[in-house]
Order: sequence, then C-alpha cells, then structure tokens
Amino acid sequence: MLNKGLRDEEKIRIDNVLKTLRTLIFVPYPLNATQETNLENQLKEFGLNIKTLVSYSNDELITLMMRLHFDWEQLEEFGDILLELSKAENYHFEDKALAIYQYIQAESKVFSFGINSKIASAKAKKQ
Repeated sequence: MLNKGLRDEEKIRIDNVLKTLRTLIFVPYPLNATQETNLENQLKEFGLNIKTLVSYSNDELITLMMRLHFDWEQLEEFGDILLELSKAENYHFEDKALAIYQYIQAESKVFSFGINSKIASAKAKKQ
C-alpha cells in the first residue's frame, strides 16, 4: 500500500488526468485528429489507449484502475467519461461504465443513490 504522501501525489495526478480527459470529451463530436491524439495522450497516463480500452474486458479495466489506486470518486468520474465517449459514434463503452458503477456500488460498502441512478441510466443507454 502507498504511504500517505505518495497516495496524495497519486490522487492529484489521477485527478489532473481525469480533469483533462473531461475537458477533451466535452467538444462537438466526432473528435478531430488533434482531439483524438490529445485523448490518446491522456489515456497513456493510465497505461491505456483507445484500442486497449476497447479490447480490455470490464474486469481487466477495473483491475487496472484499482492497481493505479483510483478511489471511488475517481472510478465514478472515469465511468462518466466512458459514457461521454460513448456518445461518439465509434465508441461503445456503456458496458464498461456500467461495470465500473456496479463495482463501486458493490465494493464501496456504501449505497449511493447517485451511483444507483447512473447504473439505471447506463442500462437504459445499453438497450
């Protein structure tokens, strides 16, 4: 386990990458080449790219996020980002976002109406 100082640094780093990802996906779709390159560069911070994100199973993705020391809020934000990316015609990450939300709800040991609502929303988008 990470000591407190390293844990704080890691949290700040993850938060900064998620913040940048969030700004990249709130642009009109489809993504242009520059935006896609920027997205890929940010995903590299997590050892991912679009291709690996597509190919990872839900469990593999969650395992990676936990190994990177994502906390529950960061996992939720990454799920939100995946749903936003799913609005682009070439990306279908609804299942991955749903799996992340369900993992948070089960493993955090705290019931969250917000997460429960996102689970329902992700299930609806899947259909």
